[in-house]
Amino acid sequence: MSEMRVVGVLAVDDAAQQAASESNRHPVVLLQEAAGKRCLQIWIGLAEAEAIALEQQGRLPERPLTHVLIADVVTALGRTLERIEITEVRGGTFYADLVFDRGLRVSARPSDSIAIALHADVPIHATEAVLVEAGVLVDDDEGEEAAEGSDGVPDEEEVDRFRAFLDNVSPEDFGRGG
Repeated sequence: MSEMRVVGVLAVDDAAQQAASESNRHPVVLLQEAAGKRCLQIWIGLAEAEAIALEQQGRLPERPLTHVLIADVVTALGRTLERIEITEVRGGTFYADLVFDRGLRVSARPSDSIAIALHADVPIHATEAVLVEAGVLVDDDEGEEAAEGSDGVPDEEEVDRFRAFLDNVSPEDFGRGG
C-alpha cells in the first residue's frame, strides 16, 4: 500500500474524439506516490473535479458540498475516518474504500473519496495491485522533488510538468473510469 498525494485536477483531451473542442475535454485527478514516482490518472465527473479543486485551494462555498456533509455526518455519529484506499481497477474503472475506526469499510467512488479525504485531512492510499495495473512512472528530468508551497498545494512548475506528461500519454495508458 502506497500513500498518494493529490497533484491536481486537469482537463484532458479524450483521444476517442477527433475534433478539438471543449466537449471532448474531461476532468482527471492526478495522484502521485508520496515516496515514489508512480502516478494515477483517474477520470472523474465535473462536480467531483470542482469539489477536489476547491478543497485544494482551501475555498468552499457558504453551503456545504456533499463531501463536506459526509465528513460532518461521520463526525456527528462519533466515527473517525482514518484513510481512503484505492483498492482496485476493473475494466478501467477505479474502486475505493473509506476506512473508518474499528475496521469499518465503506465502498465509494475514488473521486468522492478523494474530496472527503482532502476535507478531513486523512491520507489517501493505493494498493500495489492498482499501481502495477494503472500506475505510470513519471520521469523527473531534473532528478529532484518538485516543490510545494507552505500550504501543501503543488506549485505551478509541478503542475506544468504533469501537463507536459499528459501531452504524451493517452487514456488507454491509464485505464478509464472513476
